[in-house]
This record gives sequence, C-alpha cells and structure tokens, in this order.
Amino acid sequence: MDAPVSSGMHNATTAAFLGSSGLASQLPELHTVEVLVAVSIFVVIHSLRQRRSLGLPSWPVVGMLPSLLLGVRGDMYEWITGVLKSRGGTFTFRGPLFTNLHCVVTADPRNLEHLLKTKFGNFPKGPYFRDTVRDLLGDGIFGADDEVWRAQRKAASLEFHSAEFRALTASSLVELVHRRLLPVLAETEAAGAAVDLQDVLLRLTFDNVCMIAFGVDPGCLQKGLPEIPFARAFEDATEATIVRFVTPTAVWRGMRALGIGHERVLRRSLAGVDEFAYDVIRKRREELAAAAAGREDAAAGLRRADLLTIFTKMRDADGEAVYSDRFLRDICVNFILAGRDTSSVALAWFFWLLSKNPGVEAKILEEVEGIVAARASCGEVEEELVFQPEEVKRMEYLHAALSEALRLYPSVPVDHKEVVEDEVFPDGTVLKKGTKVIYAMYSMGRMESIWGEDCREYRPERWLRDGRFLGESAYKFTAFNGGPRLCLGKDFAYYQMKFVAASLLRHYLVNVVEGHPVTPKMALTLFMKHGLKVTLDKRDKAKL
Repeated sequence: MDAPVSSGMHNATTAAFLGSSGLASQLPELHTVEVLVAVSIFVVIHSLRQRRSLGLPSWPVVGMLPSLLLGVRGDMYEWITGVLKSRGGTFTFRGPLFTNLHCVVTADPRNLEHLLKTKFGNFPKGPYFRDTVRDLLGDGIFGADDEVWRAQRKAASLEFHSAEFRALTASSLVELVHRRLLPVLAETEAAGAAVDLQDVLLRLTFDNVCMIAFGVDPGCLQKGLPEIPFARAFEDATEATIVRFVTPTAVWRGMRALGIGHERVLRRSLAGVDEFAYDVIRKRREELAAAAAGREDAAAGLRRADLLTIFTKMRDADGEAVYSDRFLRDICVNFILAGRDTSSVALAWFFWLLSKNPGVEAKILEEVEGIVAARASCGEVEEELVFQPEEVKRMEYLHAALSEALRLYPSVPVDHKEVVEDEVFPDGTVLKKGTKVIYAMYSMGRMESIWGEDCREYRPERWLRDGRFLGESAYKFTAFNGGPRLCLGKDFAYYQMKFVAASLLRHYLVNVVEGHPVTPKMALTLFMKHGLKVTLDKRDKAKL
C-alpha cells in the first residue's frame, strides 16, 4: 500500500513542479530552439567549407557580401589579391540574392587577352557600368561602347597624333613644371615645411589636362595651393560615383531619388562640374563663330589644338555641328578623368618607392646627369635647363622605373567588362550572358605565376635588356589597357611622367615624412588614402 501512495505523491509533486515552473509549456519552444541552433551550425560549417571550393564563404541570402565588407574595411586590393592567388588567378564572387553584385574576378593574362583582344566585341563595358557612371561621364569615351565609342576614339586618335597637339602638350608641360611646380616646391623647401606631394602632382596634371581638353587653365597649381571650385567639384563627383559600385543599384537609385547620402554629394558636385564645363563650351562656340565671321580679334580660336575646339569645329554634311553641348561636356570630362588622375597617382607611388629604394634613385640621377653632360659637351649651356623631347625619350632607366611603379601600383587598379553572349575563358571559367567581369591589374603585379618570385620587389632592371627598355605584353602589364581600347594617351603619359620626375629629382631630394601612413584608397584610381607627406632638400649639383 505504501508503494502506490509513494508513486502517487511523486507524480503529483512532478506535475506540481512542471506546472509551477511553466516548463511543460516551454518544451516545444526548447525543441524549436535546438533545431534552429543545429541548422545554424550546419549552415555556418557548410558556408565556411565552401571557402575551399569557392575561395570565400558563401552564406544563404547574403552570399559573399560579409567577406566583401570586411575587405573594404582594410586594404581591399590586397584582399582581392589573396583570394585570387588562392584560386589560381580567377574566382567567382557571389553577391546577395536579388542584387547585381555577382561577378567573375580574374588576374590571368590569358583571360585578359581573350576579353581585351580576341573576343573584344563580346566584352563591352556594358549597361551596368554605363548606368553607374552616366551621371558623371555621360556618353564619353570612358564608359561608351560600339559606335559612340568608335567615333570618339577615331577623332581623338587623329588629334593625339597631330603635330599641333604634340606641340601643345610639350609647351604646356614646360610652363607648368618650370613656372608653377618648381617655384611652389622652392617655397616649400625654403620654409622647411611638409607638403602633400600627391596633391601637388594632382594639381599639376589637372591644370595640364584642362589645357589639353578644354583649352583653359584652371590655375590649381599656384603658390599657396588655392582651392579651385571646379577641381573640388570634380574630385567629390568622382569619389561619390565609385561608392555606387559597392552599393546595390536599387539602393543608390533610391538614395538619388531622395537626394540623400553620397548621392546628395554627387548631385551637388555635378552641378559645379557642369557649370564650369558649359561656360567654357559656350565661350568656345562664341569664339569660333566670331573667328569664322572674320573677326581678327578671334582668329586665334581657329588655331587652337585642344580637344574641345577640335570636336566643336566638326560639322556634318549639312554644315551643322556634329556634337551637342552635352556631348562636348561628356568628351572633355572623360579625358580629364583619364588624364588627371593616372599620371599624378603613378608619380606619387613612384616617389614613394624611390624613398624606399635609394639605389634606384641614384641610377636615375646618373642617367639624367649623363644627358645634361652630353648637352654641355656640345656647348649648350642654359641658366635654366629644360629637357627637350628627344632627351626625355633617351631616359631608358627612368622609363623602366616608372613602368615598375605602374606594375606594382597601376593607376586604375581594377576594370570592368560585361559578357554579351555565353563564353568560356581560356582557363575554363564559364561565363553566362550578362556576367560582369572584373580584371584586377593591381593583383596581376603581385602574381608569382606572372612576374616570378620577386614580384613584390621594386626592380626596374626587369624591364631592361642591355640597358634598353623592353616592354611587356599588354595582357601581362595592363596599366594602359590593351587591344582596341589601348590607352590613347600612353605615349603622352610617359612623356609627362618622365619630364616631371627628371625635372623634380634634379632639383630636390624627396623625403617621405617619417611615420606617414601610405595605403591605397578605394576609388576609380589608386590614390594614396592619406596623401604623400614629404619634405624637400635641395640637390648639391656638385655631388651629382
């Protein structure tokens, strides 16, 4: 009789305990939590395991976006390089569902030759790129495809190879270096102050390319380094545009409609760019019309060799202007973007590399002074030495040193294409119609499979054969693109960089401020995030 009583009391106690604590009602919830935890652990393990086969963890719904966000917070280009090396040179990035962030990223020279030359027509810039940059670049050559691109390319190519254009570029560069750059640096050196060399070089190339594109001098490079509204607006517009590439299209379009965030900055800065551009275009049309009417005071307008004048003068079969004001604005803004950032950014990285490699600097100075000595031996003595084009051309080691800087720090670190029809890369990567392809020039310079075990070393000698510069394939060294889109301004860019570098190095020793952080900035071009703070010391010519 005691056993039943004991059992009944135990059951009653248990029931009372369960009822009082509410655990009975919570058992289904505990079971659900256990299932969710188990599923979560499975998803995490499965996603992390995909790193081996895909290169990055791929999560449900968000894809590889978490890894991208972590990469953006640090050095994104080194992050991409690490992933590419682990995947043999090509990997597929899986973006979040219902976004357009899916793409194939490659640093394989075989793939680059395939998309830039062999199957050029199947890899245009594409609608995604054009839509993203259209507010800034419009239908200009940088983002255009097909006939719009070909027409601009043909006209610009003829101009770039004309004697008038070459004379303009050479004379404008002499003016900027000897009347602007060297006096500004002399003032800085005399004050013993530090200066942001990247900013100074950007000012120089901005003035230079505006002279070439618009035929006007904005005056950015002057003593005191004044802020120029057009230059500031252009810089802000470029930075705001690049943010779109890491933002889902629907998001930045919504921000544009609401006028918030970086889209608000873009709208405001574009107003400044357009105000300057359209004012110059209006004045140029008036000037050309006056010259055509026979006014002697405007006759000089017909002799201008800048791009705006050349394109403005073009007429169709009926004698009407070929290009609208909007299209002229797009053409000039595109060439400013291409010419302003690329040379100045390359020079900034070049001077930073020289500060870490004094042996290279010594060889450049030896070459430059050899050219100066050769001129002196012919009896040519100048109070202010200005390098002549044929002398700049003979600077083989300097050419190699600049190419090596561009190999490691290409001015355009990544570029974009879009697949028109299904395709297969030479490395076997399958590309479906509409796939976005990113080719990573920054990463290519750090691939042992391309440049050898010393790929991260700054060694200009890799470009020399018996003391003469020997170039590499445009699909191995892609700083100036390749195929039909090979950079039109390549020769001018080298001339500009060599002239500036030789002139500056002959006058000053450039010292990077100790402890100054140097890291790339995420932008269309490879800016230094914190600029390049330097001090200057005059060269002792007697010791050269």
